[in-house]
Amino acid sequence: MAEKFDVVVIGAGPGGFRAAKRCAQKGEQVAIVEKEFIGGTCLNWGCIPSKSLLAAAHVLLTARQAGEIGIDIDSATPNWSKIQQRKDAIVTGFRKAMTGTAASHKIKMFAGTAIVTAPNNITVTNGTSTDIQTNKIILATGSESIELPNIPFDGQTVISSKEALSLPQIPKSILIIGGGVIGCEMACVYAAMGTKVYIVEALPRLLPMEDEWVGRLVEREFKKLGTDSITGVKVTSVDTSDSPAKVTLENGQTIGAEKILVSVGRRPAIDKEIIKVLNLKMNGPAIVINEKLETNVPGVYAIGDVVGTTLLAHGATTEADVAAANATGGNRKMTDYGLIPRVIFTFPEVASVGKSEEKCKAEGIEISVGKGFFKGNGRSVAHNETAGQVRVVRDNATNKIIGVTIVGFMATEFVTLARTLIGLGPDELSRITYPHPTISETIEDAVIDAFGNIF
Repeated sequence: MAEKFDVVVIGAGPGGFRAAKRCAQKGEQVAIVEKEFIGGTCLNWGCIPSKSLLAAAHVLLTARQAGEIGIDIDSATPNWSKIQQRKDAIVTGFRKAMTGTAASHKIKMFAGTAIVTAPNNITVTNGTSTDIQTNKIILATGSESIELPNIPFDGQTVISSKEALSLPQIPKSILIIGGGVIGCEMACVYAAMGTKVYIVEALPRLLPMEDEWVGRLVEREFKKLGTDSITGVKVTSVDTSDSPAKVTLENGQTIGAEKILVSVGRRPAIDKEIIKVLNLKMNGPAIVINEKLETNVPGVYAIGDVVGTTLLAHGATTEADVAAANATGGNRKMTDYGLIPRVIFTFPEVASVGKSEEKCKAEGIEISVGKGFFKGNGRSVAHNETAGQVRVVRDNATNKIIGVTIVGFMATEFVTLARTLIGLGPDELSRITYPHPTISETIEDAVIDAFGNIF
């Protein structure tokens, strides 16, 4: 006999788990179906393990630069096995915590593959089969690494970010195809560990989703780490028949590297049978949803990477709150996606929210841009973290802030402050006091610069 639930969530990543928790908090009978590990890509092969490695890399670089602030350290070398053990322990700890949270909210966990047979019927297979009936379904099946047709993954030499997080040894050299978020973060990890790093980006600059000045600044700082950034050129072939592998670029240049990390983005992942059975409307590989996160099938919602909106964990949890509210009888609409902060944990960090300078130019918005510099900030100088700047974008027509971009030490931590400034004008902004000495004063400098004598 089929088990019955009010809501079944397929996928236990950040979005799926959040949606299930929110539904349970409203008194619904909730189940989650997860075919791999609770926490999804973010916890197991993405956000959390990468930040653990980046934390180790940052400590290592800080120790090596300690002499600049009067601390003598004889040597600072990575113990890769301990770094990996710590990373794995962090992941395991969060898995246990999430499992406990699910139990405390009376969310039933099903381990296995969800086979949707109708909008209200699911069969979970994992050696055996379990039938489930549900009133509502929330699809949160995540995404997968994009594989290049001419450079397929082999899991040994040509790897995805998943393998890059758990290499058994620190490679002597690594070539990263793709200068986006994942590629640049992994470049920081391995450059700090002593690996010779090459980044090849087909577009003219690193981090092409951000303003040009961001990519140029990051590229400059990467050079100080010993990383070679090769932009505006594509990789045409990889020969793995010998070690190191031979990488050929379209300009004829060849580079030898022990590992090849293909990091050209991720795409929504959804079982084709689910699409077929539910007759879901698709936009390429992404599920089409409305502003309430509902698909074209009544009672079936979709959130997170599978809808292809932000490809961010916190974007997925924002969508989860909306979908959960609507799946339990509410009437909520999704917020402006441009107001979801974008964060990149490189050295230096990058964070932005709202409209970029380039987007404003493309939309014909007349703007004024204010700048604040880390090299002129007391806290940044004290910490020997002077690389970076803040740019605040003011809409000249409305006289309000419409975008903020931060590159520098702890940028990802105070982009939330930047988010609260979006939509504010001179009167509201003049009422904000920034503690001294703090890095947040770089935002104050940029705000004053953006408004000039109006402020």
